[in-house]
Amino acid sequence: MRRLPGDERRADIVRRAKSVGIGTVAELAAAYQVAASTIRRDLAELTRAGELARTYGGAIPVLTSHEASMKQRLGEAFEAKRAIAHRAAADIQPGETVLLDAGSTVSALAHELRSTEGVTVVTASLDAMMILADAPQVHVECLGGTLRHLSHGLVGPLTEIALERMTFDRVFLGGDGVSAADGINEADLRQTRVKEVMAAQSAKTYVLAHAAKLGHRPFHAWAPLPNGWTLITDEAADPVAVAEFRSHGVDVQIASASRD
Repeated sequence: MRRLPGDERRADIVRRAKSVGIGTVAELAAAYQVAASTIRRDLAELTRAGELARTYGGAIPVLTSHEASMKQRLGEAFEAKRAIAHRAAADIQPGETVLLDAGSTVSALAHELRSTEGVTVVTASLDAMMILADAPQVHVECLGGTLRHLSHGLVGPLTEIALERMTFDRVFLGGDGVSAADGINEADLRQTRVKEVMAAQSAKTYVLAHAAKLGHRPFHAWAPLPNGWTLITDEAADPVAVAEFRSHGVDVQIASASRD
């Protein structure tokens, strides 16, 4: 392959990702006859533009045409989500009241809390409710509202009214994408409004997002986040993306797949 100017090379990388797969950084560097550092900058730029989602050593194309169902999401990035959930659970203290959003990574956190003593869990997630249904040592409060069948989450004015009657020590939020500047990206404005109220009612706000969601902007509904929020992601996170979040004052925590 001949050497391409930067814009042409990046456009070709996106075409390659959508057709035959992108391979590793080393493979791309060899294919385009440039340094690995140049490819990393290309991938970081394409990630920020929402064209690609980074993975360990490479990238995958971003599909923006539809919202994935909860069933589809449960099988994605399983080990990363489990590591993120384990790291999040370590911050929760006995006696706290914590708020769990809908989403597959937050549901993994509900699993982590099943054996926790002395914690109250408030949730708008049907999955979290079912996970904790047979954990009698965890006190569970369920929010009302309108069911979104794709996300298994409750939204709407009834959910918001219930949230405004309570305060929380910590809230753990999920999302289809997360931006350092703009907050959480979702398919539905009702979702983003509920997340915004959740964050407003909580002393500490966490976003649980695996590496592919950092900088991902598949939709046009946004939930702004308060200053000093915490992002928990996994070891495959692009260092450039992590640096951008930290430059915006976000506390970024990297969850390790190893629990040793």
